[in-house]
Amino acid sequence: MPSSPGSPPLLRIGCGAGFSGDRWDAAVPVVRTLRAAGGPAVLMFETLAERTLALAQLKRRQEPDGGWEPSLERFVAPVLRDCVEAGIPIVGNFGAANPVGAAHRLQQLAASLDLPPLRIAAVQGDDLLAALPPARVAQLLPGALQGKPLVSANAYLGALQIADALRAGAQVVVTGRVADPSLALGPMLAHFGWADDDWDRLACGTMAGHLLECGAQVTGGYFADPGVKDVPGVANPGFPIVEMHADGRFVVTKAADTGGCVDRRTVTEQLLYEIHDPAAYLTPDVVADISEAALAEDGPDRIRVEGVRGHPRPPTLKATLCYEGGWLAEGEISYAGPNATARARLAADIVRKRLRQLGLAHLALRADLIGVASVLADDAGHWWDHQALPPREDVRLRIAAASSHRQEADAVAREVLALYTCGPAGGGGVRTHVTPRLASDSCFVPRDWLQPTWSFVP
Repeated sequence: MPSSPGSPPLLRIGCGAGFSGDRWDAAVPVVRTLRAAGGPAVLMFETLAERTLALAQLKRRQEPDGGWEPSLERFVAPVLRDCVEAGIPIVGNFGAANPVGAAHRLQQLAASLDLPPLRIAAVQGDDLLAALPPARVAQLLPGALQGKPLVSANAYLGALQIADALRAGAQVVVTGRVADPSLALGPMLAHFGWADDDWDRLACGTMAGHLLECGAQVTGGYFADPGVKDVPGVANPGFPIVEMHADGRFVVTKAADTGGCVDRRTVTEQLLYEIHDPAAYLTPDVVADISEAALAEDGPDRIRVEGVRGHPRPPTLKATLCYEGGWLAEGEISYAGPNATARARLAADIVRKRLRQLGLAHLALRADLIGVASVLADDAGHWWDHQALPPREDVRLRIAAASSHRQEADAVAREVLALYTCGPAGGGGVRTHVTPRLASDSCFVPRDWLQPTWSFVP
């Protein structure tokens, strides 16, 4: 990837995924658009949420060679040949708990596609449990977590190692936990040669990455609200592309010949998404300030963003800690016909009384009537006691309770199942499930405690 002062002034970065469960074919029109435009381009995949990483750590405990994004091949296979042929590097955090393992799998994928061995770089150093002695990890834990076994503890790394790998000629860069915008900022650092203390440009690149990171959220998908915020072709929204200039100005657009839309409203929504302070958005690379950012139309499905400012990066890195959180019991049953709402409420009352009889009154039992009272209800299950709920002839009751003991969770699920014949009348379609829970907390890590690295993986 070019990184000299004479590099072309424009770099295009497209997004192929906004989370682990995203569409496997979304990157295809993005790559097609990047190839047709010509010039330097990068494809990024953002697939790593906090819970996703904890699950990946659990998977690696079972399979030492595993722990990377389960859909890695499904995301990359449709576009790998095109990217290699067009010289479009791929950057993704689909390494999850095992970036090296993911890199090996991508080499195997390339071989299966009759491609030559690729220059694949893996970024490591975010795993606190591997990088720090136990005593230091213990220093970081909030009081409530002292003594609890951690499933995962990962710091959000920045863009510098990604940039270094691309400067060295990486065709694919695989990371674990990095800040989502860093997936886009790294290629910008490599391409434009920005200094790592050029705060305004780093902030511009970070906010461009922030607009890319959630895929179709910025191109109309998550924006759509029929009759209020209508979006054309929303069944197939094109994923976003940023056109970044050397001075930090950029345009947000989307893959050509796709549905969705990019306008001031969609970009504004995503620009503010998860921003705790518009004047001080903390990231590993820079503190970004969008309080004076300006958006302007630049043609159909094109929004120009200017006025982003930056300040020196924080002295600490954020880390997410995940730990075992007990068990979640869930059960659902449907009631239909006259008086269905009343029968569903009676069913919830029956389960609550049965749990008291079994010595489980200490469990907070959540009862939802899906479509009637499910979002606003409370975890103690008492919200609807004071509500005049509208009668319905088609009601789905959901019961849920959390416990630190599997046996108690099993008992809750069993009581929902028993409603089949123990009443009230007309219940059907029972489903129950007991699953282990993951809980999370956050802390800050002194930046100099960690030494992130990158290396090529054969």
